[in-house]
Amino acid sequence: MGPRRLFRWFRRSVLLVVLVVVGYLGVTFAQVWMASGSDDRTPSSAIVVLGAAQWNGKPSPVLAERLDHAAELYKAGVAPMVIVTGGKQSGDRVTQGMAGFQYLLAKGVPEKALKVEVDGTNTYEEISAAGLIVRNAGTAPNVTLVSDGYHMLRARSIAGELGLRSFGSPTSAESPSRSLVRETAAVAAGRIVSFRRLSNWA
Repeated sequence: MGPRRLFRWFRRSVLLVVLVVVGYLGVTFAQVWMASGSDDRTPSSAIVVLGAAQWNGKPSPVLAERLDHAAELYKAGVAPMVIVTGGKQSGDRVTQGMAGFQYLLAKGVPEKALKVEVDGTNTYEEISAAGLIVRNAGTAPNVTLVSDGYHMLRARSIAGELGLRSFGSPTSAESPSRSLVRETAAVAAGRIVSFRRLSNWA
């Protein structure tokens, strides 16, 4: 093979790889976007509220919206249990999970229906711990995940990797383009290397 033919072969190979990568990311972006607007209220064993910031026990607007949505789902009979998740960030005195617990109590969700996870520092750890709570309760391993829309595909993908059947019920908050792009990259990478490895690297 002459130098010119070798160069043409190399250029075509690079172009093919670029097209495959762009196509893969494009399909993944479309899936992230579609999942962001899909509200599945199929009955499950537990509603899992994924963590977000809190300020000395007061949920941030993002977390409060997730908790309000979870309370609505609980009152609608989607699941008999609500699991609030999230540990402490640097400088916090209260965990996200405990802030969520107190908030939902004030919203009228009975204490017996609430379970708290306080060690998770990312989505993978939170869903893994929630899955353990569901299994220890002796119920079927299926959960309704509550988070912002852009987050739903990655959260459901993690749940699937952990052996959980999941349904996504996002809040009504809009999904910024930058968040959709970030989640596209995270989902695309997690599908290749596994979400557990991605969590460990993060």
